[in-house]
Amino acid sequence: MAKQGILLARTLVLDCEGLSKAALNDRIMQLHLMHAARRSTNVVVSAVTLTELLRGGPRDAAIHRVVKRMNVKDLTPELARHAGELLGTQGFTAEASIDAMVAATALAEPRPVVILTSDPKDLRALTEGAPGVSVTSI
Repeated sequence: MAKQGILLARTLVLDCEGLSKAALNDRIMQLHLMHAARRSTNVVVSAVTLTELLRGGPRDAAIHRVVKRMNVKDLTPELARHAGELLGTQGFTAEASIDAMVAATALAEPRPVVILTSDPKDLRALTEGAPGVSVTSI
């Protein structure tokens, strides 16, 4: 069953692992998505997350299948600038750029926002102090 915070989320943001688990029909992720659908929760994926997963092969079909039901957010210049600021604020290197872009995407969405990730430490640091934004490990 989904955690209470996820049930109350207005927006769910999936990182690479979240999208990957959705494409693999992971049972827990399917529960999260089912609860989101019941509550008309917006499910968001940053376009940069597609870069992490898509490789031009047969396995991409499952990713494309689930992404059709999600809201894919483009990386705008404003989001890119914000992601860079998040990196600088936390003292992160460019290696954390994709996490910062996911965090900036989440911070731009209607709250409450829950980010579903396998890397909660970095995303929590990048969204630290933002009201209405939480990070949940999947």
